[in-house]
Amino acid sequence: MTCCKTAQQQAPERKTAKCHAPALQCRRAGKATQNEQDIDMTQARRARNNRAFAGFGQGGRAALVAWAALVAGAAAHAAAPSLAARRAAVQSTLAHAGSCQRLGDYYWEIGDAHGELMHGQQGQRIGANKTVRLASASKWIFGAYVVERAQGKPTPAEIDALTMRSGYDGLNPLLCNRNDTVQSCFARGRNATFTPGHVGRFSYNGGHDQKLLIDLGLGRADAEALNNDLDRQLANAPGLRDAGKPLGIRYLAPEPGGGMIATPAAYGQFLRRLIRGEYQLGRMLGQHAVCTEPGTCPTAVSTPAALPWHYALNYWIEDQPGGDGAFSSAGAFGFYPWITADKRYYGMLVRETLGPRAYVRSAACGTLIRRAFAEGKPQHPAESAGGADFGD
Repeated sequence: MTCCKTAQQQAPERKTAKCHAPALQCRRAGKATQNEQDIDMTQARRARNNRAFAGFGQGGRAALVAWAALVAGAAAHAAAPSLAARRAAVQSTLAHAGSCQRLGDYYWEIGDAHGELMHGQQGQRIGANKTVRLASASKWIFGAYVVERAQGKPTPAEIDALTMRSGYDGLNPLLCNRNDTVQSCFARGRNATFTPGHVGRFSYNGGHDQKLLIDLGLGRADAEALNNDLDRQLANAPGLRDAGKPLGIRYLAPEPGGGMIATPAAYGQFLRRLIRGEYQLGRMLGQHAVCTEPGTCPTAVSTPAALPWHYALNYWIEDQPGGDGAFSSAGAFGFYPWITADKRYYGMLVRETLGPRAYVRSAACGTLIRRAFAEGKPQHPAESAGGADFGD
């Protein structure tokens, strides 16, 4: 009802008289009245909703929250690529990506905490159950061994060694052989070199691990003695879902930073135990990370990585700008294992070659198939596979 009508109702004898309130004031008054009515209705609805939600009680509200989370999880799952799409993407990437060409014989595998999801191979020389040399992929095993011995609480000295900051960075693994002990390998040539100025600074070298084994009281151990202790810590760790299975990873020479051998199947078992958190190191992935690139990191001396990755307890973190944050430990002969940043999947691209920078090629191709699996889309970047790093 407008102001004019109200005034005329109050004074019917003045029907022909003009309304005393200006027309603009009448319109403003009408809008204010409507706004007040809208606010009252909104508050009433909120009150009814609050009373209805309160009627669920604590249990009902928790059920609603759980239901909402379930719906969100289902939506995310529905958006994830199917296993068939992932497999097709990986196979297409291996067949067509430049970084995956002319690799020689290789085996690849991707799985989760429960087991292998897919695998394949090129040629017959490398297979799931064929033993290969791990080279620096041994380091991840040794890191898990040390952390297991420490019951998940490595000392500051152990952390320094496993992040390559102990100052012992002069070891040449070619000077050692399978008949050595840990100490005799360390004493040969300049392997025991200690550089005080490198203490607390990242300097990639197997000498850190070699000296750490001596400090752990295993200087007189040969490869067989080291194997016994490796089994004691990793094949018999408490809480293993697959307890009783042999570790399947052995020392060929008494060099913790590069002297182990294994089948891809055995290494896959190790990675699954990590992502299930059955090894102490699996619960610590990402902890104690240090920067590694001398050009951008003031506490780095040397690195074999071409990208500014971080390093933590004897494995790499691929967290460069644009990287996916995967954990990995590439070996010189081309063994490239990884665990995804979310710890849901593991994978490996396995080669055994003396070609120069074989680990670079394996990591380049492995990174692409990891991305192909994650996205369910083939990865075919246009880079050439004919450069100096691709000369196997």
